[in-house]
Amino acid sequence: MSTAYAGPDTRAMTCAQTQALIKGDHAAVLTTGPNTYDRFVRQFGNECDWPEVSVSTTVPTKHGECRAYRRKEPIKFPD
Repeated sequence: MSTAYAGPDTRAMTCAQTQALIKGDHAAVLTTGPNTYDRFVRQFGNECDWPEVSVSTTVPTKHGECRAYRRKEPIKFPD
C-alpha cells in the first residue's frame, strides 16, 4: 500500500469536518492511521460501482470515532 494515494488524515479533523469532506466531494480517499487509508463515500449515491454497496464503518477523528461509509462488495452466498 503506498502513501502516494493517501488523502487528508481523519485523526487531525473533527467528525463534522470528516463527514463534510466526504459529503462535499461525494467520495474521498482519507488517511485513517499511520499506514492505512480507504475510500469513503456518501451513504446514498452512485459513488459505488456495481455490485459494490456502501457499508457503515467508523474512522478515528480528533475527538473519537466517527461514522463513515465505504465501498464493499456484497457477501456472495452459495447457490
